[in-house]
Amino acid sequence: MTQRLANRRVRLLLAIFTLAFGVMLARAVWLQAVRAHALGTRAASQHREVVVVPAGRGTIVDRTGVQLAIGEEVTTVYANPRHVLRPRAVALAAGKVLGLDPGTLYPLLADRSRGFVYLQRKADPARAAELRRRGFEGVGFYPEERRTYPQRTVAAQVLGFAGLDNKGLAGLELGLDRTLAGRPGRQTVVKDALGRVIDVRGIQAERPGRDVVLTLDHTVQANAEAVLRATVRRWHARSATAVVLDPRTGGVLAMAVAPGFDANRYPATRSALHRNRAVTDTFEPGSTYKVVTVGAVLTEKLVSPSTTYTLPDSIQVADRVVHDAEERETETMSVAQILSRSSNVGAVTLAQLLGKERLARWVARFGFGRETGVDFPGESAGIVLPPDRWSGSTIGNVPIGQGIAVTPIQLAAAYATIANRGVWTRPHLVERTAGLPRRRPERRRVLPGVVAAQLNTMLRLVVTEGTGTLAAVPGYTVAGKTGTAAKPEPEGGYSESRYVASFVGFVPATKPRLVILVTVDEPRGTIWGGVVAAPAFAEIARFDLQYLEVQPDSPSAPAE
Repeated sequence: MTQRLANRRVRLLLAIFTLAFGVMLARAVWLQAVRAHALGTRAASQHREVVVVPAGRGTIVDRTGVQLAIGEEVTTVYANPRHVLRPRAVALAAGKVLGLDPGTLYPLLADRSRGFVYLQRKADPARAAELRRRGFEGVGFYPEERRTYPQRTVAAQVLGFAGLDNKGLAGLELGLDRTLAGRPGRQTVVKDALGRVIDVRGIQAERPGRDVVLTLDHTVQANAEAVLRATVRRWHARSATAVVLDPRTGGVLAMAVAPGFDANRYPATRSALHRNRAVTDTFEPGSTYKVVTVGAVLTEKLVSPSTTYTLPDSIQVADRVVHDAEERETETMSVAQILSRSSNVGAVTLAQLLGKERLARWVARFGFGRETGVDFPGESAGIVLPPDRWSGSTIGNVPIGQGIAVTPIQLAAAYATIANRGVWTRPHLVERTAGLPRRRPERRRVLPGVVAAQLNTMLRLVVTEGTGTLAAVPGYTVAGKTGTAAKPEPEGGYSESRYVASFVGFVPATKPRLVILVTVDEPRGTIWGGVVAAPAFAEIARFDLQYLEVQPDSPSAPAE
C-alpha cells in the first residue's frame, strides 16, 4: 500500500469520526436545549405519580342507629404497563387469584402506550393481598370502599344506590350525595426504575363524608314491607305503597313499596322496581279526598257537622251525572254522614256551596298541586288543573277525588294536618346530619283547631259505622277514610277493570301518634278500599302501636 493511499484512508476515517461527532453534538444540543422540558416532564412522570385517595362515604343509619348503608373496605388492583416486565405472568396470576379472564388482561398489560389500567376495581381484600405477595413489578394496590346495604331489601327504594365510583345514582344516595361523599385526598408517590414506591410527598388528606340519621325505623319499615307483600299476593295486585308518618314532627317512619328488591343488587334489578312510588308516582285519590271539601265548608262556616241535606241517588253536574257508589233511595244525611258514608252526591252538593274558585284555593291550601318538599329527589307535584281550565263538570269530579292526581306522601301529609290539629308539617326523611345543626321542618296552619277536631270525629265514624270498619284496631280509636278510584284510560274516560284501593287514617284518634296510608294498585277479586287496603292499615297499625309502646285509648275495646 502506498503512502498516498494510506493518507487518504486516514483522512476519510477522520471525516467519518468528525461527522459522527457533529451528529452526536447536534443531538445532544437538541435533547438538552430544545427537548429538555418535555423529556424532564416525561422522566418525572415515570418516577412520580399523583394518586387520588378516595374519601370514605358517610354512613346512613335509621333513627335507632341501625346501619342502612355503609362503606365496606375493598382493594382496587391496577397496573402501569410501562413498568410491567412480565405481562403474561401477571395476566395469568391475576386471572387465577382474582377470578378474571387472563386473555382479556394480557393485551392491556402488554400495551406500553398506556400508563394506567385497572385489573379489578374493588376486589376482595384477601385475594388482592395474595396477589400483592407475588411482588409483580408495575402492579399497584389502593384501598377503596364498596357501598353495601346490610338490611338488603329494607327501604331499598328509599336508599337508592351508589355506583362503582361511590357516587349517588338514585334515591337518598343521590339526593344526599354532596353530604355523604366528602372530599378525596391526593398524594404524590416517588417510584424507582422498577415502579416500586420509595417515597410519598405532597399529601393532601381526604375529608370523609358526613353520616346521616334518618327518621325511618327499620323495624317499622320492614313490617310495612311485609304487610304490603302479603297484600299484593292476596289480591294479585300490581303493586302497593305505604307511608307511616309521625303527624307531630313530620318524620317518616316508613315509606314502603311492594314488590321490592335487594339494594345490593340494584344494577341487576328491573328499573320499574327502583321507583319510590310514595313520592314519584301519582294516583286519583277517590273518596279519601272528600276531607278537603268537608274541611273547606266547615272552615268557611257554610255548614256545621250536623247540617242535613236531602240527597237523591244522583246529581247532574253540567254534562255529567254523579252517583253514589251503592244504589240507595233519596235520603237525608248530615255533613258528618256524608263523609262517614262516603256519599259522592253529598260531597258534590257541599262543593257547589264553595264554587270553583274557593274550592281551588282549598285544594292548594292543603298542599296539592305542588311538591311537599320531602327530602327525596324526583318528587312529583301531582296534577291539579287551575280554575281557568276547569270544565263545567270539574266541580263534580274534584270533590270526589277524580280529575286530580296526588302522591301518597301528599295525601298522608294532608291527613297528618287533621291529626295535628290543623297544622301542616313538612314530611321529611332526614332527622339530622352529623356535625350540622338540626333543621326544624316548615309548619303552617291549614285548618282551625276546632275544624280539625270535627273532622277527627267524623273520620272515626268511618271506622266505627262507615266504609272503613276493617281498619279498626282493638284497644285503640282509629280515624280514617277509604278510597276506591277507577284509573283513567289513556284514550279518555275511566277503566271498568283497573282501580286503586286505598285507606288513610291516624291512630290513636284521641292523641294521634301515627298517620298510615296504604294504596293498592289494581287489586283483583274486589276493588274496594275498605276491603283491600283497610285490613293492611290495621295490620301495620297494630304492629307499630305495640312496637312503639303506645298506650291504648279505647278501654271498651281491649287490645289483643
